[in-house]
Amino acid sequence: MRSVMKRASVRILALLCLCATIIAPPSTRVSAGAVTQTAADVQKLDATDVQRLDAATAFVRERNARDYAIAPDGINEGRYVMIGGIEQWITIRGEDRRNPVLLFLHGGPGDATNPWGYAAFRSWLKAFTVVQWDQRGAGRTLGKSGPSVAATITIDRLTQDGIELAETLRRTLQKDKIILVGHSWGSILGVFMAKARPDLFSAFVGTGQVADPQRNYEVAYHALLEKATRLGEPRAIRELKDVGPPPYADGRGYAVQRRWSNLFEGADFFIASMVGLALNAPDYRPHDINDWFDGQVLSAERLVPQTSATGALTAKALGGDFAVPVFVFQGADDFTTPTSLARTFVESIHAPRKAFVTIPEGGHFAVFMKRDAFLHELVARLLPAIRVRGSSRTPGSTSRL
Repeated sequence: MRSVMKRASVRILALLCLCATIIAPPSTRVSAGAVTQTAADVQKLDATDVQRLDAATAFVRERNARDYAIAPDGINEGRYVMIGGIEQWITIRGEDRRNPVLLFLHGGPGDATNPWGYAAFRSWLKAFTVVQWDQRGAGRTLGKSGPSVAATITIDRLTQDGIELAETLRRTLQKDKIILVGHSWGSILGVFMAKARPDLFSAFVGTGQVADPQRNYEVAYHALLEKATRLGEPRAIRELKDVGPPPYADGRGYAVQRRWSNLFEGADFFIASMVGLALNAPDYRPHDINDWFDGQVLSAERLVPQTSATGALTAKALGGDFAVPVFVFQGADDFTTPTSLARTFVESIHAPRKAFVTIPEGGHFAVFMKRDAFLHELVARLLPAIRVRGSSRTPGSTSRL
């Protein structure tokens, strides 16, 4: 127990410094060694301190359990399901079982939303039954399987995992199709799921949409420099010009881009609140936080090389033809997965119905930081599209979307 608490003290502190990266070259990957080094520079809490912290947050966890409770006639489930040969953690929450089911694919990679999604998605539960999934190698799924699954953490395997989960949800929740929403890394996963099995999904919604891994950081660099110049931020201008545009020989340039994208988007406040909500999540304890943190490191090590500018993933592989409606709701000022590239992605694809929408004053995390505006777009644009597709069924059929 003492070793677990010591481990938690290091990781909880280091977690405040870590934001998992996407579509970055292998040279920028976060490693356990780098995390340990970061934490080593901070005065660490001992096991007694962590126990006191856990006891202190127990009050807030109990309060959050009450404040975010679902009415008895709704649905509030958390369980492991067998997917791809391992047990994987999902939660299912909603206020009306008749509502459409929405499967949310978290980003990161490995940044499971379950530790803090109980608060982030609260306003969505009147309109949708929201399913959150700790993907292979992430969160409680990693806690259950352990790191031995590392070799299986691939785009293809996670795509198949997602398809198996969708099939399970259709069967157990008695729905003909489900809505697929993917954020950041999850937008890559969602694209491949929607293409592979369009029969399972009523629509795909991407946000923080990854559109062109080869050009992503170059376009982001110039957008950041333009933003810094417009705001008159001399330090940002100086640091960005010092590193110049990518590609970079080491991780310094990408770190500069991430720092200023987070600051310009206001994501630094969001990341801090995310950690706070996770520490005070109902039914979550230090070992769950450890697993959440470890999942971001392991998933980045495995998936970033597969989605990086030097990898095989291309704009052509992500675009092309879709057999389901495709919507992209992108922050108007996304400097992580540039808004301009996401717009081009939507313009280039072929789908039964498509739309590109910008969320005003939103960045890469617009789905969370501007969640009510995002929800408005979901309800206004997605539900009518679903109804139209449902109305084209053969006479006498029933739609349980």
